[in-house]
Amino acid sequence: MDRYFKLKENGTTVRTEIMAGLTTFMTMAYVLAVNPNILSAFGSGATGMDWTAVFLATAIAAGVMTIAMGLFVNFPVALAPGMGLNAYFATVILSSQGQFTYQMALTAVFISGIIFIILTVTKVRQLLLVAVPDSIKHAITVGIGLFITIIGLKNSGLLTVAVEAANDIPKGKYTDVLSFETVFHIGSMHDVNVILCVIGLILISILMVMRVRGAILFGILLTTLIGVFLHNPDGSPVVNFANLGSDKTTWVPDLSKLAFAHFDFAGIMNAGIVSVIATFTFVELFDTFGTMVGTANRAGFMKNKEEGNKKVGKAMMVDAIGVSGGALVGTSTVTAYVESSAGIAEGGRTGLTAVTTGVCFLLALFLAPIAALIPGAATSAALIVVGVLMMQAVREIDFQDMVYAIPSFLTIALMPFTYNIANGISFGIVTYVILGTVANASGKGQYKVHWLMWVLAILIVLRYVLIGGEG
Repeated sequence: MDRYFKLKENGTTVRTEIMAGLTTFMTMAYVLAVNPNILSAFGSGATGMDWTAVFLATAIAAGVMTIAMGLFVNFPVALAPGMGLNAYFATVILSSQGQFTYQMALTAVFISGIIFIILTVTKVRQLLLVAVPDSIKHAITVGIGLFITIIGLKNSGLLTVAVEAANDIPKGKYTDVLSFETVFHIGSMHDVNVILCVIGLILISILMVMRVRGAILFGILLTTLIGVFLHNPDGSPVVNFANLGSDKTTWVPDLSKLAFAHFDFAGIMNAGIVSVIATFTFVELFDTFGTMVGTANRAGFMKNKEEGNKKVGKAMMVDAIGVSGGALVGTSTVTAYVESSAGIAEGGRTGLTAVTTGVCFLLALFLAPIAALIPGAATSAALIVVGVLMMQAVREIDFQDMVYAIPSFLTIALMPFTYNIANGISFGIVTYVILGTVANASGKGQYKVHWLMWVLAILIVLRYVLIGGEG
């Protein structure tokens, strides 16, 4: 293991890597329940997809591609069906009124994966690592940290979002318009899940202050243990052992339910499918780039830019194959997961971390009832702490230079506030191209605006003009 994964060279041990892999799995395990719920329209089957089939596809796609990332790239990043893209996948089907079937949607995902493979082989995706300025790369890390924090806060109920009528609209041209504003509130401290998340946050924080190895993992386990003794308002336990015998989480997986290659290439010729493929491709392009750069920065790989870029380039190929591979077994876009930062924060530096996570996903095929016991509040607390760790990259951003400061700020702010990683990166790229070009033309400085940044800026503008901001 030491020779294959280069453990000593990376300053790590087998124990540290395994603990990091388990931590990553624990923070990602929610995908095993959330993805099947979303793609099957919360078990109703309205999309035509079966809950169990999607569960199996989720576990297999995540397990196989994460192991591949570890073995072939030696990179501590895990992959699984992406949140957001799975919601878009289901929305396309449900809103089409029968125009799009899930087979057509899977075909669109498969084609977007082929496009990624071509872009990776031609090294277009790798050029992003050279073209994007360092300040924006670090801003991506910070933005993803805030994005992770938002996920943790929302999933636990510690942050709630309400849409309220605005009562202070000034008299004038807006008086005939019914206006609303989105308001963020702190969650109710009478909510058992909010309480459990706060307990988990305190436990993990104390363990980290005490520098306990595996603090995040142990914090999740301790929080789950406490959850055994807590009950929801309806009287049901937070950690419900009765679910161990439910039909959805069977001990023996029925692989015959997998939707292998249920594609509809004839159907994708229908009007509108091009925009669907374009959206999958666009969002995945920047989501993956952001996640890869953010986790690579956190792991310290980008200190040696040449080696770091090479490693991330290989990781992008595995990611590209994973998109089409996931569609083959019947799930939405498989992508690198920002939650990998949890394992990296625990010391994970090699592919052994990813292999451990991948094995856990495959074991989840047989241990799904146990994995389902971990309450969302426990993993939510871990995600909030990971956000703290990723925020440290903010000190690497040059906020004294407005050409870097403004694009970096927009990158950071728009990720959590629009709940979309790609939006933050998109606005960061466009504003840097504009400001860098203006500064160069006016003699106020010399900034490198790579030709690929121009291409991306044009594509981004076209994307928002022609397709819109959805996804």
